[in-house]
Amino acid sequence: MGSNGGGGKSVLWEFHATGPRNLSNPSWRDLIRSSWTDPNYRRIAVSCFVQAAYLLELDRQEKRTGESALAPNWWKPFKYKLVRPLIDSRDGSIYGVLLEWDQLAALSDLIVLRPNGAPKVVLAIRGTVPKQSTVVRDLEDDFRFFTLESLRGSVRFAGALEALKSAIDKHGSNNVCIAGHSLGAGFALQVGKTLAKDGNFVECHLFNPPSVSLGMGLRKLQEKADKVLKRYISGSSSNTGELSHPREEGRVTSEIGEEKLIKEVKRWVPNLYINSCDYICCFYADRSGVATVTTEKHEGHYGAHSKLFVIAKGPKKFLEAHGLQQWWSDDYELQLAVHDSKLMYRHLKSLYVNES
Repeated sequence: MGSNGGGGKSVLWEFHATGPRNLSNPSWRDLIRSSWTDPNYRRIAVSCFVQAAYLLELDRQEKRTGESALAPNWWKPFKYKLVRPLIDSRDGSIYGVLLEWDQLAALSDLIVLRPNGAPKVVLAIRGTVPKQSTVVRDLEDDFRFFTLESLRGSVRFAGALEALKSAIDKHGSNNVCIAGHSLGAGFALQVGKTLAKDGNFVECHLFNPPSVSLGMGLRKLQEKADKVLKRYISGSSSNTGELSHPREEGRVTSEIGEEKLIKEVKRWVPNLYINSCDYICCFYADRSGVATVTTEKHEGHYGAHSKLFVIAKGPKKFLEAHGLQQWWSDDYELQLAVHDSKLMYRHLKSLYVNES
């Protein structure tokens, strides 16, 4: 799931050629009015960090080092530096990058302090790279998600969780951010959920996260079967009239519990970036795949437990709709969805409810 920078000539992924246009360079003015407080700048910067994770692996495969390496140019303009790559012990591939604010580089532009809103540490995780040396392990994790709707058994999950825990211990959860694209977004979501269960709420950005799995399909069939069974039981009990009062009492208790649950779910709010023409992530939008959008924040029935950003006027072909480049591009219109993502609500609900 997901390939960005996985093919074509290396010049296609030079930052000056395919990176964001009209990007303001960090300067001393950020101390007065930080660019990082602008959601658009934040999205562009974080998506570029994820692109760096793709390119660091491609640099490794194509033996590009020093000035010929492509990846560093995708974090240096934002005044960040590489702390360490995340390496898959199964094949030696790089699946993520741990970046840190580079105060020394910032001083060259008279930035004496880290700007307000800029994370101290960012962990960015790539998706699938369709290259011979990586595709086997990438597809293994793709298949793991598709069949189990979980990535917890992967060595990449363990590595990303360990890296983020270390960063939190050193800098605090308020200064740490995690992001991913496609399969990498799946890892970012599950690592973020695991940390949230321990009370560590980190900023999370999910670009084109996978929403389709065999487990989800089976769960929908089970839910439909449960509804039919409950309807049958309800019809039988209404004939006797014996269970009407306990059922009414149980409904009130359930509503009170749901209100408390909604308050808990709001404590951790990931940022979702969805293109409704991307069938891998479209189930985070509504069932028709067409999201109603607005430019203002909206709290629906479930409350604002995810910031669901949808490409309103963007690429329609699947490969482009699933690509990472659209999220730093100036060519597409991005809006905040008016509805909440029911699928994301189920993910967040699992933090506080043990679902069978």
